Amino acid sequence: LRWALDRVRARVTPLAPATRAAAAWDEADAIAAEDVATNRALGEHGVQIIERLARADQSPVQILTHCNAGALATLGWGTATAPIYLAHAAGVPLHVWVSETRPRLQGARLTAWELRAYGVPHTLVVDAAGAALMRQRRVDLVLVGADRVTRNGDVCNKIGTYEKALAARDNDVPMYAAVPSTTIDWTLASGDDVPIEERDAAEVLNPGGEPIAPAGTVVANPAFDVTPGRLFTGLITERGVCAASKAGLSGLFPEHVHE
Repeated sequence: LRWALDRVRARVTPLAPATRAAAAWDEADAIAAEDVATNRALGEHGVQIIERLARADQSPVQILTHCNAGALATLGWGTATAPIYLAHAAGVPLHVWVSETRPRLQGARLTAWELRAYGVPHTLVVDAAGAALMRQRRVDLVLVGADRVTRNGDVCNKIGTYEKALAARDNDVPMYAAVPSTTIDWTLASGDDVPIEERDAAEVLNPGGEPIAPAGTVVANPAFDVTPGRLFTGLITERGVCAASKAGLSGLFPEHVHE
């Protein structure tokens, strides 16, 4: 969002005030069209990963996702969901484990709704179930989005992503993040530089409007965590799939090498 606002601001600032509103709309339309194309490209690169996991016996590829990186969060097919939708449309048997994503439940409220609308088989699970599913060999692929990626390949995403990455590594489950280039912050050297938002305690204490903990309970509610790039099998970008590293990203985006 910040990238988009900066782009619109740069477009309208030199203009006469009377022309700025129309120019802002034009730039927003251009950004929207580019986002659709980018997400389609993410899907086309990511679907190849799913197709390689497809089984000869036609049993479904089991995919675990987290939070919402779908059409409700972006445009078109979403980012992490784009490969899923394209694989489903191509007839690849698959099933998605939807991590509920506490405390705001974006997985339950948004991702599950989207998958149902697209007709994709899915099962909602509590956040803590992901590791157990991987240990039971019931997950073939972990596929997540990203809120911000640093130039060394560290991924900042919804809280709980790091835990899933650790479980995936321990159980030899491939894990990818779908990363449009607009998500890469070339000014940040590593995940240590990413500020983590601390959200209101009420999200944890009163998730449905009713208290679930004793009054006065102290809450820590970080909205995001940082997963080191070394825990990812790769990053899916609109230019292809690369290692989650400085070298991997620089290879696909050489124009940013000196930033």
